[in-house]
Amino acid sequence: MADIMVLINLLALIYIGWFVDWAVKQNKSKVWLFSGLAIIMLVILATLPNYGPIYSYIMLSGILMYLILTVSWTMFSGPTGYISLASAAFFGVGIYTSAILGKDLPVLVVVIIGGLISVVLAAIVGAITLRLRGIYFIVFTFGLVLLISSVLLWYEIKFTGTRGRFIVAASNDTIYYIMLGITVLMFIAAYLIRRSKYGLALQSIGQNEEAAAHMGINVTAVKVAIFSISAIFMGMAGSIMAMKWIYVDPYSAFDPFRSFLPVLMAIFGGMNKFYGPVLGAVILAFLEEKLLTEFPYVYKLGFGIILIAVILYLPGGLVGVVEKVRARIAKGKNALT
Repeated sequence: MADIMVLINLLALIYIGWFVDWAVKQNKSKVWLFSGLAIIMLVILATLPNYGPIYSYIMLSGILMYLILTVSWTMFSGPTGYISLASAAFFGVGIYTSAILGKDLPVLVVVIIGGLISVVLAAIVGAITLRLRGIYFIVFTFGLVLLISSVLLWYEIKFTGTRGRFIVAASNDTIYYIMLGITVLMFIAAYLIRRSKYGLALQSIGQNEEAAAHMGINVTAVKVAIFSISAIFMGMAGSIMAMKWIYVDPYSAFDPFRSFLPVLMAIFGGMNKFYGPVLGAVILAFLEEKLLTEFPYVYKLGFGIILIAVILYLPGGLVGVVEKVRARIAKGKNALT
């Protein structure tokens, strides 16, 4: 029963992702129908703790975490083509914000501070590194994760004599509702960016950065701004999820797997449409929860195999498959007429 509840809510998340993609296109047909369905899906998600078993929204909180990491990553890396592996750094900063401030401040305040600190870190890192391209940017962002983790571990052992910290726990209901709120804010931010001049600037940068600069776009400022905005949601997600785990250390807080998995989820879903990363994150996060429970020692191997298979056989991701099927159906209908 719990799995059925989770699947229903996952379908609601996928629909909301599709709705954002549809709304960006300014398609006015059936606007009331699709908007009404989106509201219904939000109500289903918001009321899950009232009708679903506790396991269902505990599991969905973990899935929302990966959804936030994936869509936030896609917000910047999707249109620009810059592959950032700094997701674990921003997420880990949020975790340690909760570890340090969670005893003294309310939950929401800690979550907001975690997001703001991640923004500041992203702005500093972006200003330094977003002039780099290709493999140099990838290596630097991944090195940032390892650097912060190593510095924190050295500091804790050298000055506190401990490794890791205990965190004040929050209730499962609180964690779920805050994660859902972060998800909604992220969807709204992604929609506004795509509809704004910054969204067009990002697409121009991804297609030809030199041409975009010659057109008068301040490419570095745009990249730093969107890179920073995407980091706020990762930091906020880390701050609230830390209150579920209770104890963290630098290695668990800055786990490099959280830098690679959002990339895999986005590629698996397909980045040509906004709902592609949502689809990929929802499916793979659900599989991760199941595989981690039943096959804890081989689930990472399974994700590696999926990544290789997608790159070789599904370069457009699941969205690419959907688009091909729709094109064939449309072609068949045209042939019949």
